Amino acid sequence: MNTDFMTPDTSEDLQMIRESARNFAEKHIRPHIMEWDEAQHFPKDLFHKMGEHGFMGVLVPEEYQGSNLGYQEYITIIEEITKVCSSIGLSLAAHNSLGTNHILMFGNDEQKKKYLPKLATGEHVAFWGLTEANTGSDAGRMQCVAKKDGDYYVINGTKNWITHGRSGDVGVVIVRTGEPLDSHGMSAFIIERGMEGFSGGKKENKLGMRASETAELIFDNCRVHKSQLLGKEGEGFIQSMKILDGGRISIGALSLGIAKGSYDAALKYSKEREQFGKPISSFQAISFKLADMATEIEASELLIRKAGYLKDNHLPVTKISAMAKYYASETCVRAATEAVQIHGGYGFTKDFPVEKFFRDCKLCTIGEGTSEIQKLVISRKILKD
Repeated sequence: MNTDFMTPDTSEDLQMIRESARNFAEKHIRPHIMEWDEAQHFPKDLFHKMGEHGFMGVLVPEEYQGSNLGYQEYITIIEEITKVCSSIGLSLAAHNSLGTNHILMFGNDEQKKKYLPKLATGEHVAFWGLTEANTGSDAGRMQCVAKKDGDYYVINGTKNWITHGRSGDVGVVIVRTGEPLDSHGMSAFIIERGMEGFSGGKKENKLGMRASETAELIFDNCRVHKSQLLGKEGEGFIQSMKILDGGRISIGALSLGIAKGSYDAALKYSKEREQFGKPISSFQAISFKLADMATEIEASELLIRKAGYLKDNHLPVTKISAMAKYYASETCVRAATEAVQIHGGYGFTKDFPVEKFFRDCKLCTIGEGTSEIQKLVISRKILKD
């Protein structure tokens, strides 16, 4: 069994992947961070370019033109991209772990051959739709409904808070095909941009993650052929819970990138900024903040790497991925907050990167299951076990 999660940076291959992602981020992302953030611009062309570097199909097998890598490599790529720009890290994570991964895990051979190569090479960008305006954690009450009509399903309703809701080319949506509150009353469908009756709706004006597009999906008598059904009718919710196990590792890696980016910036600034004739890092009030940040980041990474190890080895991962997501996301909020504090007034300006980390970090405690939902998942698992 692969035990790389214990010493993730000792692998030469993993180090090469880290350097590749780091170099890409420095060259293609860093020069545009604030420009994209201020304009709320989703740089779709960048994702085509990331596809050329193998970042858009990290977990996809070579037969579908993917990189055929594991979760340790995936965690590393998300972390390095996010240390430069969390918005791009979020979109990359959503593409890989949600939309693309759902087709990879539950698609039939024909569906995989049709969709995965374009997703893995970055020709297409993926979206994934579960959440609705009034059903976030309470997915069983969803109002987006598909009615059977011969060889077709007719979908009506909306999905909200969808990454790439306007710009995504291909995605997976989970809609109700049975009764509310029935865990077997929901089904997953592959949806293509351009289908009649399907459109992108309102784009959200967000506090952070502003270069990652978040928008509505609108279905108005959208006719979808039965060949677009993933698995069997009624399996959509069960599939989604398995997808979210991997998605939580993604958000953990995203959180790790934000925490490390915040810490690196704070450490650098504390050594350069002088007060009372010496660097502020020499004051215990500052050095203890850095010690707490470094310790929590180390603990977060070990949890995330363990979750990746379990996923790569097809072992139960629900509890550990929830722990990793919960702990790492709360850690990144604390790290970003302390980084702003260490920068003082400068941390409140857009001239330093910690201001953006501070705005971006909060999403990690909300998206793909709030911290409260993670505690619910963890407590249920430990009481059941």
